[in-house]
Amino acid sequence: MAAGEGGGKDVGGAGEMSVTGHGTTVESSLLGQSPDNWRVDRIRDHLSGIVGGEWGDDPDAHDEGVELPVIRVADIRDLDLTVQGLTIRRIKESKLTGRLIGTQTILLEKSGGGENKPVGRAVRTNMVTFDAVCSNFMAKVDCCGTVAPSFVVYTLDALYSSGVNGACIQQTTGIQNLRVLDYLNTKVAFPPVPEQRRIAAYLDASCAAIDAAVSAKRRQLDTLDALRKSIIQRAVTRGIASDAAPEATGNVWLAEIPRGWKLVALKRIAEIRGGLTLGKQYEGKLIERSYLRVGNVQDGHLDLADVSVIELPASVAAGVELCPDDVLMTEGGDLDKLGRGHLWRGEIPGCLHQNHIFAVRCFAHKLKPLFLAYATAAQYGRDYFEATGKKTTNLANTNATKVGQFPIPLPPLAEQVAICAYLDEKTAEVKRITATITAQIETLIGYRKSLIHECVTGQRRVTDADVRALE
Repeated sequence: MAAGEGGGKDVGGAGEMSVTGHGTTVESSLLGQSPDNWRVDRIRDHLSGIVGGEWGDDPDAHDEGVELPVIRVADIRDLDLTVQGLTIRRIKESKLTGRLIGTQTILLEKSGGGENKPVGRAVRTNMVTFDAVCSNFMAKVDCCGTVAPSFVVYTLDALYSSGVNGACIQQTTGIQNLRVLDYLNTKVAFPPVPEQRRIAAYLDASCAAIDAAVSAKRRQLDTLDALRKSIIQRAVTRGIASDAAPEATGNVWLAEIPRGWKLVALKRIAEIRGGLTLGKQYEGKLIERSYLRVGNVQDGHLDLADVSVIELPASVAAGVELCPDDVLMTEGGDLDKLGRGHLWRGEIPGCLHQNHIFAVRCFAHKLKPLFLAYATAAQYGRDYFEATGKKTTNLANTNATKVGQFPIPLPPLAEQVAICAYLDEKTAEVKRITATITAQIETLIGYRKSLIHECVTGQRRVTDADVRALE
């Protein structure tokens, strides 16, 4: 396994495919039918070189070779690269042969990936105007003069969006490896080079416009999320009565609350219950139960699409079984997820919770569970858990003591009910608008993929007038 960015295997495949001549029938293209004057070839027939990347050594490790920027998978931005903050490594002279990025170079991700973003993304290198190499998680692919590199990247993107790369992926423990040569043996249709450049220019302008629209929509989502948080913060900490007079608390997390409210530590008005510790071996009669993980408790909702199960004694299950109206609070994960709370309504009968989730059982005469869930989502709640959480390199965590000390602004029960009803109505409105904008984003992304596919297969013919219209 190579050191550095990961254990990406060398570029390779199942061996050379026999070549019986360039195909000319439209059925030969894996992407579907294309115009008769387009030529169907393996992608690699139009490549002058395919070589794996090089991670190199720490610049201070030795004096041999040269210090160069190394393009990593993390530098990929859609079909392009960012050249800001590139990693500098020491590359031996013997490793540089054929690896410097040139004007005809594209990069192909060959190691990494994951369940939601499989390996196989292709990117242009237009932004790399200096000497650089790519890491061992990528393959450097040089295009011949018979193809425009941007057109090849758009074609590979169409293959990726269609899932063609999936047949060339080998899954190992924790990583995916792309059989690069097999993948580049894929047959697609190539128009004449002038038309390739015209298609690429049209897609550059069209995709830029679509991406700008998507970015604007995502900014709207950010604004809506900020609005949701501010609505919750105001209602939970100041109430919904316009004439509520403030009263100082002397507490660093909440300096003021409405007169008549109390500021109480959560442990005084609720029971904080730990969850199931995994990995134990049990003997005797066992039962099977579902249990929740941190990943099931999302911001503002539960994700129950993938719920784990475990076999354990009934007596153990009884001690960690969730009850309706328990508030689930996360113990660990990313810093912004600490203490994230959600109301459990008994969605899965007999469901348990892992020890990285606290089940907070409110005292019915003191605290409404939904009010607590809203308090954990308020900005002061996020500030509390982010400030008191224990941070490590990649993760953060809280504990039962910190959860128990979480300050709750406590109005009378009737006012808690009124505040929750108000927030239900307001947040539902925000969610409705959010869902509409999210659907618009998905439509735009879907249109972008469809547009690329139509253009690189000739289903949509691009003229010079089309390109000029977008300038």
